[in-house]
Amino acid sequence: MELRPFKTLSRRTIIDQGPYLTVESHTVEWPDGQVISDWPWIVGPDAAIVLAITCDGKFLCFRQTKYAVEGTSLAPVGGMIEPGEDPLDGANRELLEETGFQSTDWIDLGSYRVDPNRGVGIRHLFLARDAQRVAEPSNDDIEDQELLHLAREELEDALRSGEFRVLSWAATVSLALQYLARSGEKD
Repeated sequence: MELRPFKTLSRRTIIDQGPYLTVESHTVEWPDGQVISDWPWIVGPDAAIVLAITCDGKFLCFRQTKYAVEGTSLAPVGGMIEPGEDPLDGANRELLEETGFQSTDWIDLGSYRVDPNRGVGIRHLFLARDAQRVAEPSNDDIEDQELLHLAREELEDALRSGEFRVLSWAATVSLALQYLARSGEKD
């Protein structure tokens, strides 16, 4: 069976909030030929998300607040990729800015669309191994956050108990732990 793609016939901007959010209305032809004239599409910035492991085997995570998350959540390092920036370069920049750590050992865990029907953006997930502190953080994030150094068991327990309350964060931690398990690494 040949799968037929969707086709975007036209698009118009409904809301433009600069680099953080654009809402469009698309006219879309579905695979069966049906045309939908008001399909909502969200354009958001792509982001890099990094689970970093220090040279002494600790995982760097934040305990933080986010506007759309009630209470606190654990989170790996992450942030928006600048226009024209390579995802790995963005991951490196975010790790340094947010934690003061750098790594030269990077594992690409994949790139994933946030919402397959509405767009939203791409999340580029990474594992950074043997991270070393090279500077003080120069983080300009607006949320309150605390940098944690978690043992692997603490990270696994936090993942199982739902403390990573954003899907892309939980996915990054899960994929990183799966990579480490398959490669036979303890940390």
